[in-house]
Amino acid sequence: MNNLKNIGLTALAGSLIATSAFAGSMSVGGSAGISYGNSSNYDRGNTWSSGDSLTFNGSGELDNGMTVTTYQEIDGGTLDDRNISVSMDGLGKLTFHAHGGGTAMSAVDDTTPTAYGESWDLIGHTASAAATSKTTGQANKEGAIGGFGTNNSFMYDMPEMVDGLDVNLSYVPSGGARTDGTVSVALAYTGVEGLTVGYAVDDNGLAGTSKLETEVMYAKYAFGSFTVGFTESEQDQSGATTSDDEFSAHGITYQVSDNLTIGYNASERQFGDKTADQENKAISVSYTSGGMTVSAASVSMDNVGGSTSSRDDVDGYAIDIGFAF
Repeated sequence: MNNLKNIGLTALAGSLIATSAFAGSMSVGGSAGISYGNSSNYDRGNTWSSGDSLTFNGSGELDNGMTVTTYQEIDGGTLDDRNISVSMDGLGKLTFHAHGGGTAMSAVDDTTPTAYGESWDLIGHTASAAATSKTTGQANKEGAIGGFGTNNSFMYDMPEMVDGLDVNLSYVPSGGARTDGTVSVALAYTGVEGLTVGYAVDDNGLAGTSKLETEVMYAKYAFGSFTVGFTESEQDQSGATTSDDEFSAHGITYQVSDNLTIGYNASERQFGDKTADQENKAISVSYTSGGMTVSAASVSMDNVGGSTSSRDDVDGYAIDIGFAF
């Protein structure tokens, strides 16, 4: 009798596996690239670098009409971003980000058009950069004001209730020194041809042990071969003003041809605890042919990190050759 049960269970398991394989699909993609960057007042040695990424996407439709999708990325030989999402017919999509999720606000922290990277993100180093990439005594740069995100967070893309209106919600559960969860909401309206306007807010983020409230407003308009846009955001720290910062950015791109784009992008970060504002400017260009993209930018950054020292005024350039497959 036990043998008959085992045979029956084995047959049932085999049929379920066969059904899942038939209903699902798996795809593999990736990218690779070589980059070079250089700037004044920095002594980082060899500034050549490379990047590579393998992405795995699997999806399947359940009997109840839901579609389940899983995403895994191997970045530089290490397991990196990964998530699982459930699309519910007429009810939107819920995604659980095990790693690399961010928040609804972080996804739109700087939407200004650029041919190659934001003006604040192309050269310089952040506080989290490896010691070998920093020059001793040099200030750390700051970028756009984003939401507070960690691993193991949720993102919900609501179904369209009004033509052209997209609503995203995210939730980062409490943990560690942050006793409350973080809620983020982002709205985007595309009901006018070529125009996108949006607003997002992130409540109860964290700077050290202090709570932050952040918000962003933006607009982007495409007409002919041109795209223009601006972003403005701010963050308020509860109980103090040292992290009461403001950020603004604007940009314009011109698509010369189907393959060639040029652009100008500028931004400014105002600090609640510093007298100087970090100002960033970049002229960029990108050229795409097949699966290859060549990008370059000339960048100027003044008062990096709010510093007034002359060593924290830097000029430089960045070049990248990327391949998608």
